[in-house]
Amino acid sequence: MEYKDIGMCFVCGEKNERGLKLSFEFDRKKKRIKTLFKPREWQQGFGGIIHGGFLATLLDEVMVKLSYEIGIPAMTAEMNLRFKEPARIDRDIIVTGEIVKETKRIIYTKANAKYREGNIVAEAEGKLVRVGQGSASDD
Repeated sequence: MEYKDIGMCFVCGEKNERGLKLSFEFDRKKKRIKTLFKPREWQQGFGGIIHGGFLATLLDEVMVKLSYEIGIPAMTAEMNLRFKEPARIDRDIIVTGEIVKETKRIIYTKANAKYREGNIVAEAEGKLVRVGQGSASDD
């Protein structure tokens, strides 16, 4: 199977009518990424709170998208996620990610989602497996 961007990504795809269409800032030298998420009412779980699945999706996206952006095609093999506080739908969320370590097969990443003033609402650590080069357990 070939892995290529066809513009339909739910988070960043310009062709996806139902997608979030987020844009990203990259610091390729420091291997970091950032995006701004402006929650909408339809993205809530409990009243006034962003559904946790959206936060998980955003955290996963910044880790994988960064990897692709710096030339390492990879997919999430494992992600550990911690919700720190409820994320309100009436507040913008800044989502950042970075690559912390690379091996021959695995890219170790971390990400967080926070309000503009810095309160972290969720954070994640991920292991990405290079596409076509084995599984996370082969490291």
